Amino acid sequence: MTTTPETTKTKGLDPAPRRYPQGVMLVRRSSLGTAAARGSTSFAAIESWLLHEAALERDMLLFVESFIWRLVAAGAPIERMSLHIGTLHPQLVGFAWNWNSVDGFCDEVKVAESANQSDSFRRNPLFRVFNFGETIRRDPRTPEAQAEFAMMAELAALGLTDYVALPLSGGGYRNAITLATRHPDGFTEADIRLLKPVISLFALHVERHSALRISGNALNAYLGLGAATKVLAGSIKRGAGESIRAVIWVSDLRGFTDLSDRLSGSDMLALLNAYFEVMAGAVLSQGGEVLKFIGDGLLAAFPLSAADQVAPAARSALAAAKAAMAGLDALNRDPPGTLAATDGWQPLRAGIALHEGEVFFGNIGAPERLDFTVIGSAVNEASRVEALQKTLKRDILLTEAVARHLDVPLDFLGEHSLRGVATPLAIYTPAA
Repeated sequence: MTTTPETTKTKGLDPAPRRYPQGVMLVRRSSLGTAAARGSTSFAAIESWLLHEAALERDMLLFVESFIWRLVAAGAPIERMSLHIGTLHPQLVGFAWNWNSVDGFCDEVKVAESANQSDSFRRNPLFRVFNFGETIRRDPRTPEAQAEFAMMAELAALGLTDYVALPLSGGGYRNAITLATRHPDGFTEADIRLLKPVISLFALHVERHSALRISGNALNAYLGLGAATKVLAGSIKRGAGESIRAVIWVSDLRGFTDLSDRLSGSDMLALLNAYFEVMAGAVLSQGGEVLKFIGDGLLAAFPLSAADQVAPAARSALAAAKAAMAGLDALNRDPPGTLAATDGWQPLRAGIALHEGEVFFGNIGAPERLDFTVIGSAVNEASRVEALQKTLKRDILLTEAVARHLDVPLDFLGEHSLRGVATPLAIYTPAA
């Protein structure tokens, strides 16, 4: 299937608002409805689909939606379904897909680590499925079920008569599926007998999608979205890559050596994390690519959408630089967590240099150990410009290659000879 899921963002006001607990965030919503099932079907046809065509589906949301609507079309008395997969991500514990027959929508949500630490989650059947591999089946209408699991009273109010939560094979990942029905007799033995084979096949696809998503998340976290996309697409050989034009960002933390001497390792780590959260966050918020952390330094790029369209990338880079400096000011005024109790690091200052030019974006290194990064004279020149911060005493420096594409007030700081650069570069800074 190639249909694009329709999200609440594209629909404007949410036609069927759903409440999600703190730490669970809606990513997108699909509403293919019965069209996903391609008319009436059978459990044998669903098995055939899972063995053949389903392997071609690359979008997890569409795959889950197609599966549930096929079950409904085959006569399964399912009124509510959810799929849960664990992941490997610095901030997320997993993803989930939630469907119900009342509105017919299928939501994709992401689950923060904090959501699994809450008391409400510990009283959710999924807690026991994830942590102990149990299969939970309850009649939500019974007082015993409602006393055991807080969510059962809500399910009973929705008219649901049978609820099942069971683990899916996942190679150690926390994958699970839940099913619920309003049928007066709940799920019959015949229903279970028909559902078991297709759910087993469905679980294999879930494991495949889960592994791909985990690979993508890990690569995104360590390489950045652009580089990760290229690597996953097969750009993994040494020398593989492309020449692009971009606005290059090079930034550096002031007084890093002195801070390292005065702060303990744990305090320095907390400081660097807070610092990079501000700097990298500013780059990412403006569409830039964070390419590398080098000690206290940050290398990033704002690729040009076309060879002759420097202005949008220059504006985004400058907006990110200004946001980063404002973020550092806020960090100095109101430090988070343990930094508030740590002495001797304030005020935290940084310098940012912006330069534009052609760079090679691709795999560099030894055959057994590659790095996906950017190299080229523009990167070297940006690094040399950043070093001028120490003498020019301005937090943001721009070369003429960037400055001439901006329509904001700038101060000219003169032409400066840079080590290893044949021609002096004209340097600018945002007007005071």
